[in-house]
Amino acid sequence: MSVTPESVKALLEAEDFGQRLRGVNQLRELEPATAFDLIQPVITDSNVRVRYAAVSQLSSLGGQDRDVSLQVLRDRLNNDPETDVKAAAADSLAALKLTEAFDDMQTVFNSTQEWLLQFSIAAALGELGDPRGFELLQNAIQSENELVRTAAIGALGELGDPRAISLLAPFVEDSDWQVRYRVVQALGRMKQDPEAHQLIEGMLGDKAEPVAQEARNAIA
Repeated sequence: MSVTPESVKALLEAEDFGQRLRGVNQLRELEPATAFDLIQPVITDSNVRVRYAAVSQLSSLGGQDRDVSLQVLRDRLNNDPETDVKAAAADSLAALKLTEAFDDMQTVFNSTQEWLLQFSIAAALGELGDPRGFELLQNAIQSENELVRTAAIGALGELGDPRAISLLAPFVEDSDWQVRYRVVQALGRMKQDPEAHQLIEGMLGDKAEPVAQEARNAIA
């Protein structure tokens, strides 16, 4: 059975949430402009799994109308009752480079106690690429949650602000090799800076081969 706008619309309006979820997934098979129109009502669906799928898919469909996408993603980031959906909204805002939502992301990060949401926002700030994110990430890298710290490390590398080098330096000898791996990746984005280059050179002999290899790649 072929997927058509009419068949997908029928799924999205079904009483069973499983059918609605199936409809959201089938939106990928439609023309983006059509899919964008159909997805909007289910962004506020009563079922969290449907909302999560719809909000996540806006990362690829939202370019059809950035103003509308900004409005609905801001609303989900600030008002959705589920952390997972809020996190998906932050991801989609970043993927669409909607820097207009930076203040919202900063406010939510500072007001939530949910590590998953803080993790998603910290990671999203790197992709968002807004230099205003540096100060928030400066705080996030001191988080008590290791995953939030690791997300901040990666995001600081993506921003490429040389002020991040001194923040990254203490993690060069972190006990977790995966953290050190993210650190050398981040430093590699700033390797033209003498301090970053020196730190990378010091990681060439890291006892974890993936870290040492990434250091070699960065130097090369």
